[in-house]
Amino acid sequence: MRHLNELDERIVHVLALDARRSYADIGAEVGLSAPAVKRRVDRLREEGAITGFTVRVDPAALGWETEGYIEMYCRSKTAPADIRRALSRYPEVASASTVTGDADAIVQVFASDMRHFERVLERIAGEPFVERTKSVLVLSPLLRRYSAGSPPG
Repeated sequence: MRHLNELDERIVHVLALDARRSYADIGAEVGLSAPAVKRRVDRLREEGAITGFTVRVDPAALGWETEGYIEMYCRSKTAPADIRRALSRYPEVASASTVTGDADAIVQVFASDMRHFERVLERIAGEPFVERTKSVLVLSPLLRRYSAGSPPG
């Protein structure tokens, strides 16, 4: 896949903030006609730069106001695809990444309360490839610049 040029980046940024904006509205913001924006979006989808459109939900709207992170320590030869597949079954998982250091992955979880977080933690720890976990709870978010999937802006 080729890297996006500045105009494509601006279009993608606008879509990442609100994927429901019209091509005309996006075009007015980036200086293109609606048909030109549509052609670019179609091309970006064909090339795989845009992989889909989704909705982002505030976890608090679901009553999930407890946030924590789980470090996962996996059995040797656990593929990242296996971790991703298992974690995708948990609606409470907001993000997951493989990481450097001792842990194999770090998982961001939102839950309704401590008991809910504990149940999710126990289920994740019970996955067949997980050797152990270590978790921390967020007391107060101090700075959040980017949400998952959104470019800086």
